[in-house]
Amino acid sequence: MKEYFVYILTNASGTLYTGMTNNLERRMREHKFGEVPGFARRFRLARLVYFEKGGEVESAIAREKQIKGWLRKRKIELIESVNPDWRDLSEDWF
Repeated sequence: MKEYFVYILTNASGTLYTGMTNNLERRMREHKFGEVPGFARRFRLARLVYFEKGGEVESAIAREKQIKGWLRKRKIELIESVNPDWRDLSEDWF
């Protein structure tokens, strides 16, 4: 069974980015090394501060859209509910 991840990244200035992937480690490598053009690379969003795992692609897509629709305050509350220090959850991966 495939796994899907919804995740939130940030950068030094506190910009938030919400994404979805079926391979979180690969996706974080792409973010950290700027391998994919777009918003995340342009703003150097490479610190993983939140993620959740699920088994259904449809659920992951819906959850990503839900979080993207939230106000910043609610996203911060979600992050701080599991990662109050905003540490990079992928810091030891590479």
